Amino acid sequence: MFAQLKCVRALVALAWLASPAMSASASAVTADVAKKCNALAAKAYPPRVAGNPAAGSEKGGGQSVRDYFNKCVDNGGTMDQQQK
Repeated sequence: MFAQLKCVRALVALAWLASPAMSASASAVTADVAKKCNALAAKAYPPRVAGNPAAGSEKGGGQSVRDYFNKCVDNGGTMDQQQK
């Protein structure tokens, strides 16, 4: 009985110590910003074959599209046309 109580106390203490680290994470992207950035990335990097994203992009590779999307999210969904 005493060993189980000691184990429970240890788990509670561990959870209490870990909770500030979990709450200090970065804020999540809202769905509106993600949708807007996805549309802007599709406009900036159109696919080679319409309707087939596996065909690749006309203007760059996958990493370019991801970088553009991440920069758009960092800017809150606004991108200037010169920021490619």
